[in-house]
Amino acid sequence: MKLSVVITTRNEAANIAACVRSFDGAVKSGAAEVIVVDNSSTDDTKEIAESLGATVYDKGPERSAQRNLGWRVAKGEWVVILDADMILPPETVEEILSVDAGDAYWIPEVRTGDGIRVKARNFERSFYDGTCIDALRLFRRSVLALTGGYDENLIAGPEDWELDIRVLATGARCAVLKHNLIHNEKRLTFKRMLEKKAYYTKSFAAYQAKWKGHPAVRRQFSPFYRYVGVFVENGKWRRVLRHPVLFAVMMFERVAVGVIYLLNRGR
Repeated sequence: MKLSVVITTRNEAANIAACVRSFDGAVKSGAAEVIVVDNSSTDDTKEIAESLGATVYDKGPERSAQRNLGWRVAKGEWVVILDADMILPPETVEEILSVDAGDAYWIPEVRTGDGIRVKARNFERSFYDGTCIDALRLFRRSVLALTGGYDENLIAGPEDWELDIRVLATGARCAVLKHNLIHNEKRLTFKRMLEKKAYYTKSFAAYQAKWKGHPAVRRQFSPFYRYVGVFVENGKWRRVLRHPVLFAVMMFERVAVGVIYLLNRGR
């Protein structure tokens, strides 16, 4: 089997079907399996996933533990780690199934929805591909086994960055896929986005302490890199000049997120 798809869920009945169905063709051909690791959902998430042919497990207390269970029971040579509100277009699935080089990949993201905020967030996300702000999602299973997978002491955000550090330290060959995944954030209001960011700060102190002084961590928490450097490096400043309105809207949200981080740091 080429690919194991690991999807972590908790009360994702509204999203899980679209995510699982992204891989219908690959599953039917025997090239992929879908593994859903739920965390005590109280809605129909597990039942929906099972009805669509996914193998379903239950694990907690957080996403890191769910992901680790998923890749450890996986049978595929490659493992892709997804959230339930993500959908892979056919061309992305085809690209994943055709990879025969490298050890791990970042997958570009495009968010769904209408309006200037969505356009600004997609504009922002385009600057992060393959940087220390991005997170690897597609791995050779042997790489996950070598690193031990996600640090279960870290939750909701920095566990992605932390795994990237250890994967890159092995000398793994990492690259960015050409095709993107679709992140369904139609219901993500500005208020909800800030609440999510506040939750993500919970493990920041532990993560920073574990990798104190590491260049990637310094950049991730550097105001200069997060607000300037990542948007101008490698000639990316040209995109900023071409889209000043999107950049302004994006920076407004970045400043709001920065305030949330400062208010929640150390709590």
